[in-house]
Amino acid sequence: MDKTALNVTLKKGMPETTAKFLPAMVADPFVFRGDAGNPLLAPRGVWLSNGRLLVSDTGQNRVFIWQDVNKILQSNGYVIPDIILGQTNKDATGRNAGKTVSAGTLQYPSGLWSDGQRLIVADAWNHRVLIWHTFPTQQGQPADVVLGQPKFTDNQSNVHGVGHAPDVRSLNWCYGVFSDGERLWIADTGNRRILYYHHIPTENYAAADAVIGKTSFVERDYDYNDAIWPYAVKISPAGHLAITDTQYYRILLWRHWQDAFTKKADVIIGQPDFETNGMNQHGLFPQAHTLSWCYDAFFYKNSLFVADTGNSRVLYYHNLPQQNNAAADNLIGKPHFNMGSENADTIFGTDRSLYWPFAISIENGTIALADTGNHRIMLYKLKKDE
Repeated sequence: MDKTALNVTLKKGMPETTAKFLPAMVADPFVFRGDAGNPLLAPRGVWLSNGRLLVSDTGQNRVFIWQDVNKILQSNGYVIPDIILGQTNKDATGRNAGKTVSAGTLQYPSGLWSDGQRLIVADAWNHRVLIWHTFPTQQGQPADVVLGQPKFTDNQSNVHGVGHAPDVRSLNWCYGVFSDGERLWIADTGNRRILYYHHIPTENYAAADAVIGKTSFVERDYDYNDAIWPYAVKISPAGHLAITDTQYYRILLWRHWQDAFTKKADVIIGQPDFETNGMNQHGLFPQAHTLSWCYDAFFYKNSLFVADTGNSRVLYYHNLPQQNNAAADNLIGKPHFNMGSENADTIFGTDRSLYWPFAISIENGTIALADTGNHRIMLYKLKKDE
């Protein structure tokens, strides 16, 4: 969009002096919409692993796997997936494949993790996490292990249904998963907690070893000192922990993940303190230090990327913040920090903008964003891969 025209728009609603255009930190994006004959619908999960691209095609209850992201980058923006999980028919989209829940079905898959050898999927609306201990190679391949449910054919929240308290094995609207290759963390969102396992489980219905955000496994009430709606959990190579707390518009950071079992977060991104919970801190426009409906974060080298979903942008922190309410250093999806409306800058096209980005994954300088509201994946190259 022409900067002169944009500044005219800004003058009508906000001071022009607040609109500082920032140098782009990424090259022009590559827009990827999946299979031309059966494109993506509201993808909420994305993961890059060993050159593969994995996508939770959430709106159509399936996970797509492309074996070579470089093949995608050389395409016209449409590539048939190599593997589809969650459906027995590659064109099917029904919840649990239009049947009853099983080891090979999905209902609203969200967070993903893989190390190239294993795959873990947060099967959110089946209130379970599925684990493939050998990376899938077949269409609709059933999972090896289920967490949160006694059997693959069960899918009630907290095992017994709505209104039942959680326990050491149960899950309720679990949206996020992460592993460091040995341990496992699950964002058990509906139970307002993070479950922790010393090792990636190899048996169904395994008990968690510890919990973050509660003093016991049977608690469900919430306190503003803990995550209110933890949607995603990430651990950095250096051992930092980030929990994306969606309903309080903030990211909770711990310098050492082990501390999260016994103490509140060291740093808050998006709010000045634990008690405050305003969307964009009650401002009319977003700023460099505010968040709105954030859904993910991703550590990359010494930096942190945050999916500021409600502001339709991704914030970039060159170094991890050391104090609450820190301002971001740059962003993706908007030309400056004070623009937040969905596709507001897209009178001349949407290729460079974002509409409700839900998930982030980065590998070897390539960024993949689940641009959920635009039903696509955005692929970027960092201009300076530090």
